[in-house]
Amino acid sequence: MKTKDYYKILDIAEHSTDAEIKTAYRKLARKFHPDVTGATPESITRFKEINEAYDTLMDKKRRYEYDALRRLYSYATTPPPPKAEQKKSDEQSFEAKTTLNNFWNDFIKYQRQKDVKNTPAPENGSDITTEVSITLSEAVNGTAKRVNILHTKPCPQCNGRKFVNGGKCQACNGTGSVSEHKKLTVKIPANIKNGYKIRIAGEGNQGVNGGQNGNLYLLIKIENNSNFKYDGINVLKTVPITPCEAVLGAEIEVPVVTGKVTMKILPNTKSGQKFRLQGQGLTKNGVVGDLIVTVEIQIPEKLSEEELDLYRKLAKLSTNDIRKSI
Repeated sequence: MKTKDYYKILDIAEHSTDAEIKTAYRKLARKFHPDVTGATPESITRFKEINEAYDTLMDKKRRYEYDALRRLYSYATTPPPPKAEQKKSDEQSFEAKTTLNNFWNDFIKYQRQKDVKNTPAPENGSDITTEVSITLSEAVNGTAKRVNILHTKPCPQCNGRKFVNGGKCQACNGTGSVSEHKKLTVKIPANIKNGYKIRIAGEGNQGVNGGQNGNLYLLIKIENNSNFKYDGINVLKTVPITPCEAVLGAEIEVPVVTGKVTMKILPNTKSGQKFRLQGQGLTKNGVVGDLIVTVEIQIPEKLSEEELDLYRKLAKLSTNDIRKSI
């Protein structure tokens, strides 16, 4: 195995100190910088070799490994001795092999210890929480929702190491992770409550170095629109009725979360009066809530002449003073 002689590249001795290495590097870096020598392929290669030698020899672990490989290469390329000195050479060869074996065993032991020490520990991915809005009807009946989740995962270019070939990874800009959108179809169970969290295992951010993926949590938000309101497991609804229905009573259709039902209006019903329809609300722990209907007397916006005539006759016939108590 051939290896570069970094000591020769920097023109220093094998046992040079860090200070001597720095001095030699600065001198050569100024001399062979492409801005000085011109950006030719030869000058760029020479400058890279100088930087490579400096980076290796200034790092204690890398220098130790390099020196080990350098010595092994030196043993492997030593020419055989002359025949006249064969006996003496054999003794020296035996001693060299013993030294080499001891050195090699120490080197392998060091490498294994270093690999164990430098192996990054598994790291679990973080959880993701996102809000999902559903209608009251969907909360009662259950539904399926398509959600778009922004995940992070280790950069496929640098495998989360943040650097490639000694430089900052361009794919992730040195962060070690990238983001991607993932669409999921999730099932919302029936009778779910506002603020409830649904856990979807393993759909959070991806773990690194063999770590487990995080979880996805869906935070349920029930839309509190003008059609329905809710008070715990009871559903609230305001329904308009006509003056005739209020006076005479009637059977009207009112919307519920599962469709429509018929509700009876009693005679002489007042505006603001409440009616309770049992079993038409939400369900919690086996308990079913009610639908509470508040009626509101409203006069139609457009009345025919015949209807107006009837109201005029009614006004003449009426003898009740509904304001006598005020």
